[in-house]
Amino acid sequence: MSEGTDFIQRARDLAPMLEEAGDEIERRRELPEHVVAALIDGGFFRMLQPRFLGGAELRPVLFAQVTEALAQTNASVGWCVGQNNGCSMTAAYLDREVACEMFGPPTGILAWGPPGAPYEAQPVEGGYRISGKWRFASGCHHAKWLGAHMPVAGTGKVRTMLFPKSSVQMNDIWHTVGLRGTASNEYVVKDLFVPQRFSTSRDYPADRREDGLLYRFTSNQLYSCGFAGVGLGIARGTINDFLNLPANKVSRGAAKPMRENNVVQSQLAQCEARWRSARAFLHTTWETAWGHVEATGAQTPEDRAMIRLASTWAIQQSREIVNTLYHATGSMAVFEEQPFEQRLRDIHTVAQQSQGRQLHYESVGQILFGLEPENLF
Repeated sequence: MSEGTDFIQRARDLAPMLEEAGDEIERRRELPEHVVAALIDGGFFRMLQPRFLGGAELRPVLFAQVTEALAQTNASVGWCVGQNNGCSMTAAYLDREVACEMFGPPTGILAWGPPGAPYEAQPVEGGYRISGKWRFASGCHHAKWLGAHMPVAGTGKVRTMLFPKSSVQMNDIWHTVGLRGTASNEYVVKDLFVPQRFSTSRDYPADRREDGLLYRFTSNQLYSCGFAGVGLGIARGTINDFLNLPANKVSRGAAKPMRENNVVQSQLAQCEARWRSARAFLHTTWETAWGHVEATGAQTPEDRAMIRLASTWAIQQSREIVNTLYHATGSMAVFEEQPFEQRLRDIHTVAQQSQGRQLHYESVGQILFGLEPENLF
């Protein structure tokens, strides 16, 4: 068994534990300690880290299958693994000594989120002084390190500042519709000194220290890959839950069981086709891009556009699958004891995040027309 498929099987093996922990994850709005410990023991936070740290430098197509397998049982777990892995790619842009200090311990997990307002880092002797407020830091409860992306005053260049979580004020703001267990809370930094060696230009080739093929892709692209996997996992779980409904379930007012209803049969078949085709598009796109990087050392412009399109499409199609089967299930779907209402909440929260926004379709369409995209993707 290859290392990549081994991760996928390990993710599937966690299903009983994640199923049992589901209510606790929702109630606490974070991953419980025993779940985090199992993820650490399984190496799930090291999948995108450099090999010198004991990381797997996992192929993206396999990374997507791992987050899919985790999210099929619990979306918050899949999302945290996706987010924390994307953050950990920073290790490839740091001096090895710093990377080992941060990520060497088993609990060396990094989280961050976008700023709540424009902030600038002030250059000082030996580093920077920073202040600001950041939120949507998924996985921050089990992280030991946090980061902040901000322009450096007087330069216009954006750098990523890294600092211990113990140096910030955490604010509990994560009271949400879905993905409750991600603990994507807010953190406040006040006049914090960040040494120069704990800052880097994320995804900037000149700052890259590691030559692995994985790092020819940006962390944002790997976020899109992992979160597309989360969407597909939620959708696959919903299809399976729907197929496991009682064979004799009859919708109110219907003359025969739901599974004998021609409309429901058609809806189920179309959902299966949507899932398989979206997943195949995602995987084929990433394998094609990986092949180009292996052959030439770089992505093509088409690769970058298709990675964006395939990831957004997978998330959006997953949402449509869950919507369709939630409504087809009838009134049973609204009860918390059933899995459908949580899957509905989770997939809509996934689709509301930046990786799933429909604005990306405009950007890719502009590229296909030979135009410069108006928005970053």
